Amino acid sequence: MAFGTRMAGVGPLAGAVLAAMALAGVAVFTVHTAGCADAGAYIQRGDQVELVGGCVDAADLPAAPGSDTAPAADPGAGIDRFRQVSP
Repeated sequence: MAFGTRMAGVGPLAGAVLAAMALAGVAVFTVHTAGCADAGAYIQRGDQVELVGGCVDAADLPAAPGSDTAPAADPGAGIDRFRQVSP
């Protein structure tokens, strides 16, 4: 009887291992075929680390959200849409 319960647990384990291997293979294939010749490098300048090079262009990034604050005369001027109080 113990042999049957051990064999019942092998199926889900084997399925999980096969799924993990398939996902890892897809990830390696995706990275290999990404088509980026320059992967970039991290350079330390003073106390900051900056990514130099790479495949990301500034035009590909979304714009930063604007400020939606009201004039200072409004009592609710220091509260933003996320309900965080600003000084």
